[in-house]
Order: sequence, then structure tokens, then C-alpha cells
Amino acid sequence: MGSFSIWHWVIVLVIVLLVFGTKKLRNIGSDLGGAVKGFKEGMKEDAPKLKESAESGQTIDAEVKDKQQS
Repeated sequence: MGSFSIWHWVIVLVIVLLVFGTKKLRNIGSDLGGAVKGFKEGMKEDAPKLKESAESGQTIDAEVKDKQQS
């Protein structure tokens, strides 16, 4: 049993298309793309906060404790 050839992958792709259909696969792709985009935007929003805490010498644990005490 070796690695899969291109024909194995073509057969798997055809079966997936028959089972799910192109519309459902398109929806799954757009949902996944939206999730990745949201994750990237969230990381960009958190980057300035992390930079500020690094400049002030405060660790993330200290920030969490300060927020819990407030």
C-alpha cells in the first residue's frame, strides 16, 4: 500500500461532490473564509494592546488580575 495517486484523489473529489453538492461546498468554503478573516481581524485588534502592555512592563497575568479586581 503506497501513497495515493492522482486518480485516487479524483475519485474522492467526485464522491464528495456527489454527496455534498457544489452549493453546500461553496457555503462551507465561504464560512471557513469568514472565520479566518474574523480571526485575523481579532489578532490585529489585540496587537496594540499587547504592545502597550509590553511597553509598560506589565505581563498578561497582571492585566488579568487587575481586571478581575476591578
